[in-house]
Amino acid sequence: MPIQHLKSGKPESERSEDDAKTRSVVEATLADIGARGDAAVRDLSAKFDGYTPASFRLSDDDIAALINRVSAQDMHDLKFAQEQVRAFAQAQRDTMLDLEVETRPGVILGHKHIPVQSVGCYVPGGKFPMVASAHMSVTTASVAEVPRIIACTPPFKGEPNPAAIAAMHLGGARDIYVLGGIQAVGAMALGTESIDPVHMLIGPGNAFVAEAKRQLFGRVGIDLFAGPTETMVIADDTVDPELVATDLLGQAEHGYNSPAALITTSRKLAEGTLAEIDRLLQILPTAETAGASWRDYGDVILCDTYDEMLSVADDMAYEHVQVMTDRDDWFLEHMTCYGALFLGPRTNVANGDKVIGTNHTLPTRKAGRYTGGLWVGKYLKTHSYQRITTDEAATEIGAYGSRLCMLEGFVGHAEQCNIRVRRYGGVNVPYGEGAPVQKVTDT
Repeated sequence: MPIQHLKSGKPESERSEDDAKTRSVVEATLADIGARGDAAVRDLSAKFDGYTPASFRLSDDDIAALINRVSAQDMHDLKFAQEQVRAFAQAQRDTMLDLEVETRPGVILGHKHIPVQSVGCYVPGGKFPMVASAHMSVTTASVAEVPRIIACTPPFKGEPNPAAIAAMHLGGARDIYVLGGIQAVGAMALGTESIDPVHMLIGPGNAFVAEAKRQLFGRVGIDLFAGPTETMVIADDTVDPELVATDLLGQAEHGYNSPAALITTSRKLAEGTLAEIDRLLQILPTAETAGASWRDYGDVILCDTYDEMLSVADDMAYEHVQVMTDRDDWFLEHMTCYGALFLGPRTNVANGDKVIGTNHTLPTRKAGRYTGGLWVGKYLKTHSYQRITTDEAATEIGAYGSRLCMLEGFVGHAEQCNIRVRRYGGVNVPYGEGAPVQKVTDT
């Protein structure tokens, strides 16, 4: 029996129309920020957030006052979460070693891992204060020893969110700005009169933030394309509809366009999940948001085999993939395109989002086909170097280089090699010619 779609979201044509509108808005907004700087940022903040303080940058006293408003229990929990993220990021960093090797006598090659020198971390928070995003971006940048870390988060209910500010400060942000949306990432990337531009943008956001990062890529680096949250559950009849429905709606509440998909070999589970979602939407406080996402971006796909489930999942390449089957390790071994895997019914995406220690900034919209998620290595640039230390090596490598440059017609390149052959090897190579050929025997 062919793969069956028991429920489908918006057709791709409608989603493409939405994307085109977003691109147009973002392009015009970034042009305005580039032309008018702080004035444009202030106008945009007034328009979208109703927030126009004397300064968007928080002073040290502002930060201290906001942190004092965080309860002792909340502060304890924030520090616990940061400790988990920091510990895993440090373990990852410890695997990234500088390298130096002598590939031939007198030929030294190596690489160094150098931190990006300045990053701008975006912490979403207009609809929900995404406190955990500060751990993922700011704390991980600190582990990578980025010298300048700045961070932006939108106002929440008209003012800075104390817990988000505490997390950014504890994570190591040097400057904190209460700014949201395109105006935040645009200001950090392009620079304004009051904000020096950064070398790299970090962090998730809504469709407008993701598109802004896409358009700014090249002028600055970005971590990855991390747009609206996607969640997928791959399940068989070893789990029940309540668990599956809870996990799907738990991520669909992120926004009105957060895709959620169930892939299963069990018709009973599929139909039961559809019914359970209807029930939960009657009692979930965030049902307005989660229900819209499920209506427009929800999918239930029925497959015959585990191989079919694997093929469909890899093709969709969703951000979060929760696997609850009788062969979870088989999916871990064979899946190739996703943001992060959550294996077994005891595991859930919310733990990954908030506390377990892996990074929750993950690729969306099929970007998992070519990149993984944010991690400490994203903040590090791997730069190579080379050194020749003997006359013999300079002569040998130079002779090969000379002939290979002439093969391509690059006479000036060849002369860079030839002058070393002449000086360090005493070989007479006429100007504009390749080094003497070797006797080569085909083998």
